[in-house]
Amino acid sequence: MESIELSKKFGGKIEVKSKFKLSKGNLPVLYTPGVADVCRAIAKNKKLSKIYTIRKNCVAVLSDGSAVLGLGNIGPEAGLPVMEGKALLFKELGGVDAFPVVINTQDAEEIIKIAKAMEPTFGGINLEDISAPRCFEIEERLKKEIDIPVFHDDQHGTAIVVLAGLINALKVVKKDVKKIKIVISGTGAAGTAIAKLLLKYGAKDIVMIDSQGIIFKERSGGLNAAKMEIARLTNPRSLRGTVEDALVGADVFIGVSAPNLLQHVHISKMNKDAIVFAMSNPIPEIMPEEARKGGARVVATGRSDYPNQLNNVLAFPGIFRGALDNGVKKITDAHKLKAAQAIAGLIKSPKFDKIIPGALDPRVVKAVAGVFKK
Repeated sequence: MESIELSKKFGGKIEVKSKFKLSKGNLPVLYTPGVADVCRAIAKNKKLSKIYTIRKNCVAVLSDGSAVLGLGNIGPEAGLPVMEGKALLFKELGGVDAFPVVINTQDAEEIIKIAKAMEPTFGGINLEDISAPRCFEIEERLKKEIDIPVFHDDQHGTAIVVLAGLINALKVVKKDVKKIKIVISGTGAAGTAIAKLLLKYGAKDIVMIDSQGIIFKERSGGLNAAKMEIARLTNPRSLRGTVEDALVGADVFIGVSAPNLLQHVHISKMNKDAIVFAMSNPIPEIMPEEARKGGARVVATGRSDYPNQLNNVLAFPGIFRGALDNGVKKITDAHKLKAAQAIAGLIKSPKFDKIIPGALDPRVVKAVAGVFKK
């Protein structure tokens, strides 16, 4: 209830502030007639808008409210507080001016059209809480059709932080990413992006789980285009069955799916020194105590009240800080891999209860932004 009281008192989390103290002397410079000089300069060279205006440091946090946290499709108005919070984190951690933009449509073509129309105002677009599989098409289209960086944080922010945590967890248990067996529960935006980034990093054996069980190429039902692509990329042993079947002999479990999915008995079937990233929020797929009871060596969640919090806030402020500062138009897989390695590198001696920097570690934004330097 404290959150409601604060929201009511302050009317949201963010505000617009002037960079100048307005006076009679500077009014003609900041507004008419002086502003016309800036307008004429930009009219001759539109690229100057990224130097002379808020575009230099400005990101849209764009959502349709269709996949908000664990609340589901609650709509744009109800999703707005989350987008405000995201904008606050952008500013406080990365110094990025971010504006929440929630739109009253869930049609992919309309969202793409709106985002393209907004391009002249912003230096980048952070897509947020847009449900799969529409989010994949929307991001891919926008990356091709507009000239500013587009980043779907639910996909790539999550994947970057998971990879960062896994890099250090593997150091703790002394295992090679190319030789381990990974199980990912959840094939929405986050799970799909995690799988793809881990494959780029060198993982060879990933098994994906959705509500109908293990995903494999020959499965007769429940495979949309995005899942068919995942089926082609994963499950090299052609496993069938449930998440419990997939965990037998696995080294890593990554959950971005549903609460209370597993019990310690399931973890006990994994290989020795198992790694468990249970990221469903606020209730994970398995509680850390239960995972350790099953023999897990390294456990991480999305929660702040346990060690090893895997939080997207470690990624997106630095991603856009670096992209804006260096005039980057496309955020690539190479950027994501380097960002994960930069985050992991901040932990010099990883331990079972310390594989990732704290969510508010001031070193993180600089480290992530640094991967964009030319």
